[in-house]
Amino acid sequence: MNPQIDISVHAGTWPMETALLAIVQPAVDAAVRAGGLRFPDRAELSLLFTDDAEMRRINREWRGVDKPTNVLSFPGSEIVRGQMPGPVLGDIVFSYETIAREAELEDRLFEHHLSHMIVHGFFHLFGYDHMNDGEAREMENLETKALTFVGVDDPYAN
Repeated sequence: MNPQIDISVHAGTWPMETALLAIVQPAVDAAVRAGGLRFPDRAELSLLFTDDAEMRRINREWRGVDKPTNVLSFPGSEIVRGQMPGPVLGDIVFSYETIAREAELEDRLFEHHLSHMIVHGFFHLFGYDHMNDGEAREMENLETKALTFVGVDDPYAN
């Protein structure tokens, strides 16, 4: 069973919610499959799609970093990797301008880079991180595996 996904579009030139869900659902499914992730029945996931201005405010407020970023994840509860999370998995926030700019710089399709950011943000909700080289390699390998399930090339192969 997959989590209930709630999508909110606040700002930015995002596609319609139905088009976003068509990208989000397969990416989340792929992350679950690649990571062997488990969560309670009726789990909930909230996604906020916004612009750089709002992302900058959120990043400053919650992380003390006064600049926009591509994706931020906020787990719904304290999570230890490998343990079952609560029914509220958490919130993931995406910034349109940053994701679009990165996709262009990396010569990738916007939808592919967004899929990567969805997978990346989702893994954070389950305790994965990239604070050191070992954690980063593990997370990158899982992301790459998940992205193959949705037909997206390895974003780290360059």
